[in-house]
Amino acid sequence: MLSLEHSKDSIFFMDITQAFLQYLKEEKKYSGLTVSEYGRDVKQYEMFLSRHHIDMESAEVKHIRLWISDLTLQGVTPRSIHRKLSSLHCMYHYLQLQGKVSENWAERVMKPKLSKRLPVFFSENEMDNLLERIDYEPTFEGIRDRLLLELLYSTGMRCSELIGIKHSDIDGAACSIRILGKRNKVRMVPLVPLVARLLEEYTEAKERKFGLASGDDTLLLTSKGAPLYRKMVYRTVRKYIDRVSVLSKRSPHIIRHTFATHMLNHGADINAIKSILGHSSLASTQVYTHTSISQLKQTYNQAHPRA
Repeated sequence: MLSLEHSKDSIFFMDITQAFLQYLKEEKKYSGLTVSEYGRDVKQYEMFLSRHHIDMESAEVKHIRLWISDLTLQGVTPRSIHRKLSSLHCMYHYLQLQGKVSENWAERVMKPKLSKRLPVFFSENEMDNLLERIDYEPTFEGIRDRLLLELLYSTGMRCSELIGIKHSDIDGAACSIRILGKRNKVRMVPLVPLVARLLEEYTEAKERKFGLASGDDTLLLTSKGAPLYRKMVYRTVRKYIDRVSVLSKRSPHIIRHTFATHMLNHGADINAIKSILGHSSLASTQVYTHTSISQLKQTYNQAHPRA
């Protein structure tokens, strides 16, 4: 049974967490997924403080360092610790704004060193097999699944962005699509003619299945007419990728990596790719240049007579 002191701590933590998450959602305009991740990290930190009978306003740098040491002993990866510290940094910034703490203690904690991790991607042959050599059923579900995969590969959009696409976001005349990205940033991305034709085919199939009044403006629907959701997108991608690739990672985000890598391999300007992907900084896009350089070296070694 919890002590009275422990119960008060729990209520205090809950109030802070809820207010912080509300701030992220309503004022910072973070996505639902980002808010959920920050909330999970902060609650984990709060549980650690609660076990040591420390409240949030009394915690200092040493307590964050103790938490990081505890996570390290549990085998949590440096990359995950980086993210958790970013969550704490954001939370303490919020507490500063509220006058609850005098300093952002997370700023004074050194982050563990990260090893460089190159993005995993599918080969061009695998993507060609996925999109051209699989027999998709001529049903609403089959047409939708192919459109889903084509949209991911032709635009490099994120899973959350794909789910949010509406019919009104598609400009048929300009052959482009409007994508609402992180922090409500909007970008326009061109569509290849093949995808534009597939969109028309899907729209016709959708009207045949659900009628003209097929729910709201949401583009991609389930078989029951509800908006597509994250887990279903992941399941769909894995279902078809399993047929063409042996990569252990088979998520929508790997298709995003694949799009960027293939574009760079074919000579696309890195700033153009940055805009299409919706990256806020060029550093996020430059990770793909390492992969492209590796392929360039391989081609050089195969082609140059003195290589």
